[in-house]
Amino acid sequence: MASHAIMEVTDANFDADVLKSEQPVLIDFWATWCGPCRALAPIVDEVAQAYQGKVKVAKMDVDRNSATPMRYGVRGIPTLLVFKGGQVKEQIVGYVPKETIQKALDKHIG
Repeated sequence: MASHAIMEVTDANFDADVLKSEQPVLIDFWATWCGPCRALAPIVDEVAQAYQGKVKVAKMDVDRNSATPMRYGVRGIPTLLVFKGGQVKEQIVGYVPKETIQKALDKHIG
């Protein structure tokens, strides 16, 4: 599942870990039964390693946490949201190459 560079986020800790974060946060909304989510997982791992110290990377299991995905209109998975200063800055839906995620993050670092 998640590497040590990736946090597990839940409805309960979302506000504290994501909205109040000093750093940009990339959240991967996923589910165990979702093929594209599993395909995207190693890419998210690589991004987490590459951006350690610059961006927090988190995963949220949509089957176990429904309030947050509903709050942000997550309808399809995988969905990646980039939060900065408590706001959604980027939304990426579906399986995408690593470069797409990096471009989205690079806009919000520094």
